[in-house]
Amino acid sequence: MAAIQFFRGVDETVIPDIRMTRSRDGATGQAIFVFEEPDALGPEMTSAISGMFLVDEEGELVSREVRGRFVNGRASAIEATYTWKTMEEFERFMRFAQRYAKRANLDFAQS
Repeated sequence: MAAIQFFRGVDETVIPDIRMTRSRDGATGQAIFVFEEPDALGPEMTSAISGMFLVDEEGELVSREVRGRFVNGRASAIEATYTWKTMEEFERFMRFAQRYAKRANLDFAQS
């Protein structure tokens, strides 16, 4: 089980585009998530998004760096950034990413 949530307990069904950057030594870096037309922006969602929660059997990774992308005054996408500062945090993120990819039938493409 691995899920991405913007509201605790509510899994986001839209699969994001995810891009990663890392420092030369690999210890620090970021994963940038872009969700086009996510459920979290639907009309039935009335509360504010306070973060992105990456949930799996090991627990939860949290990012508060979440922004909306607007087109013609209407929110159309969510961009969220998860940052790691140690190799242990990176390894934990990658375990989540592998579980999420397996659950969503995704492949990893290295550029």
